[in-house]
Amino acid sequence: MSDVPAPKPLLRTLRGETLPVPPVWLMRQAGRYLPEYRELRAEKGGFLALATDPVAAAEVTLQPIRRFGFDGAILFSDILMVPWAMGQELTFGAGEGPRLAPPLDTLAAIERLGEVDTAKLEPIYATIRGVAAALPPTVTFLGFAGSPWTVATYMIAGQGSKDQAAARMLAYRDPDAMQALVDRIVPVTIDYLAAQHAAGVEAVQLFDSWAGSLSPAQFERWVIAPNAAIVAELRARCPDLLIIGFPKGAGGKLAAYARETGVDALGIDETVDPAWAHQVLPTDLPVQGNLDPLALEAGGDALDAAIDRILDAFRGRPHIFNLGHGIGQHTPIAHVQRLLERVRGAA
Repeated sequence: MSDVPAPKPLLRTLRGETLPVPPVWLMRQAGRYLPEYRELRAEKGGFLALATDPVAAAEVTLQPIRRFGFDGAILFSDILMVPWAMGQELTFGAGEGPRLAPPLDTLAAIERLGEVDTAKLEPIYATIRGVAAALPPTVTFLGFAGSPWTVATYMIAGQGSKDQAAARMLAYRDPDAMQALVDRIVPVTIDYLAAQHAAGVEAVQLFDSWAGSLSPAQFERWVIAPNAAIVAELRARCPDLLIIGFPKGAGGKLAAYARETGVDALGIDETVDPAWAHQVLPTDLPVQGNLDPLALEAGGDALDAAIDRILDAFRGRPHIFNLGHGIGQHTPIAHVQRLLERVRGAA
């Protein structure tokens, strides 16, 4: 029996190899659509308790791998662990989403942030070590963090919003305050992702879920510049770490984002025409996406047609099949199974 590790399709794709069958993982694949997840969360009594319990969080990370055999396992955690470690109080209320307190909506409030409490992040690294030891040899382990703009929107407003108006207004009225906050987030994010890699993740994704709310000039300053700084420093510290950038809503700014940040792969959301993306992006750039989560939830002929459009558009380039954003909690298990069968050629 050979001791050589089995090849990992997702890693091969991130390194620029075009495979006949694209590897598959889904954003939020460890989550509420799975009955085994709902059972464990109810037992733990809340999201934060679950995410900071290394044994339980490792179990959640592994659940979709056992059920579906995805090519990538995404760490079960949350992008708001970074502001929590930076000193904001983090709570998850039932049915209302995460809350951060106090809101950092002035320069004075931002300057009151203290030292980073790295002990809060230790359970996450313990989770990573546990998962890394248990994953099948063909599965790539993905860590992640929120990109500075998206994290800042939550830190400023104290919660999510539909239009990120509080953060956008601060960026216009007091760009020095916004810069100060972004400058605090960037090094914490670098340290956090480097520590994830040291604990066992092989690739990371930078989630910029609210990048689409910015004008082109603001996008350049608050999305591209800080992400480029993160990528450059991670390259220096962790030369073998692969980085996926996911600027949701970037649209026509995708090519500039890919070129100027230097990410290894680009995540594309469901609003982007995959044929257009294939034309405008470098032919050797690995892309990830971009099935509409609602198409997956709907199923049937609409799902099959959407999958086929994406496979046809990205045939001939390095491609990771994924959603355009996170899987919905009401997605039927059978639809996920259908997706895998169709992508892997069994349908």
